[in-house]
Amino acid sequence: MRLVINLILVLIAIFLVYALYSSIAEPIAFKNETEKRRNAVTAKLMKVRTAQEAYRDITGEFASNFDTLADVLENGDFRIIKVLGDPDDPNFTGQIEYDTILRPAADSMRRMLKIYNFDSLRYVPYSRETFNIEARVIEYQKTKVPVVEVGIPWKEFMGKFGDPSYRRYDQNYDPEKPLKFGSLYAPNLAGNWEG
Repeated sequence: MRLVINLILVLIAIFLVYALYSSIAEPIAFKNETEKRRNAVTAKLMKVRTAQEAYRDITGEFASNFDTLADVLENGDFRIIKVLGDPDDPNFTGQIEYDTILRPAADSMRRMLKIYNFDSLRYVPYSRETFNIEARVIEYQKTKVPVVEVGIPWKEFMGKFGDPSYRRYDQNYDPEKPLKFGSLYAPNLAGNWEG
């Protein structure tokens, strides 16, 4: 009888040690995984933002889908305008000339983004999903301006940690909220991870 009681006490002790370990390990794993995945997704979003800025430099607006974005980055040209003469100098008496040079966007964007295939911009790290993208032209302070918003809800790339129950470890964690940059209501390309 004494052996059975000792065995039960040992099993209870093992269970309590496991419960204690789990209660410590799970929040640490959540924090580490959140940081790792957030960093990967924000790095990809920063590449998409740079690509969207290049697209705007080429076309004057933002891309509303990744097919168009990839096509323009692959086949579009940057316009470089060289000014001969000084238009700001009131004493300049010569002729001011503008020389436009076209440079293919693909090579410089591949170097800048460190990617070969522009189609890969659409894919979210740690997920089989693609980023949500929306672009339009709005009136802002009586001026028409292009705007864009690109993002993905946290639950789409957090794996098992995408469950709302993990809020108990971080009160600000909301798996339904997107990790994104841009706004459809103002000309703003800031990411919600910044500041």
